[in-house]
Amino acid sequence: MDGFDQLPDSLILLIFNSVSDVKSLIRCRSVSKRFNSLVPQTDSILLKIDRVISSESDSDSLFLTLLKSFFNFILPKPTQSPLPSRTHTYPAQILSRFQRIRELHVELPAGDLQLEKGTVVKWRAEFGEALKTCVIFGFRLGHDGNYETEFAGGLKRRVMWTISALMAASVRHFLLREVVREHKGMEELVITDREGEGEVLMEEQGLREWREARESHVRVEEEEEERGRTVVPSVRMRMRHEPRLGATLVVVRAVKDGTHNGREADVEDADLAVRAFGNGVYGDAVRELLKARSYLLEMNSF
Repeated sequence: MDGFDQLPDSLILLIFNSVSDVKSLIRCRSVSKRFNSLVPQTDSILLKIDRVISSESDSDSLFLTLLKSFFNFILPKPTQSPLPSRTHTYPAQILSRFQRIRELHVELPAGDLQLEKGTVVKWRAEFGEALKTCVIFGFRLGHDGNYETEFAGGLKRRVMWTISALMAASVRHFLLREVVREHKGMEELVITDREGEGEVLMEEQGLREWREARESHVRVEEEEEERGRTVVPSVRMRMRHEPRLGATLVVVRAVKDGTHNGREADVEDADLAVRAFGNGVYGDAVRELLKARSYLLEMNSF
């Protein structure tokens, strides 16, 4: 008997969980009958999507799908659907080979935003049934520190960064709805992109909220199908900007009964910002921005 055959199934599954990559795991199934039976039990999965298929062109990016969603929202065309069923069932079809997914990380081929040259925007959004929070950090390279220029044209630009990030997050959330529905044991879902632009996070409670809500709100799903994205709820945005750095920090939170204001809200927003970017390369800039004066804005559902 081969020494590897003496290893218990639990240890082999730990190895498979460390591998996590779907393509590699599927190849492992052809190694032996034992591997073929164990691979579907892997509970930590990484799915790398090579491309996102659109309704009109196989070469369309997720951002173009996002733009179609945006323009269809402004100028509705009932006969068109910006994101067809085959787009968001592709991950579900691949992952149907796995029976016990507990942690799922989906990596998209590219970021969703197309910004002017020299602009960098990063974001991290947390979802349940709908958007809960989103932290957005943006800056412009080669910034000259001109306060008057920033004041005159900067606010509109920063609001557009925020709207673009919220729509990108809502498209990603919508993309994996079939996967969430079919894998009821899932405890964490993370959707990122290879450029490191944005991240969508759904934890166990949020996943449970989504499933319970979808069982009783069929009409909501029909509306989302038409838009090609999850509806963004009414939100409160606390914006901080530092002209010297040309950098902006926006903390977005869904407006609900009991939403905190004042000092308590500042503390909660700071915690969200540090959790999103505090340990990364942008951590120092975010901490500096948290010292800046904040401006409160509100946006209706869209």
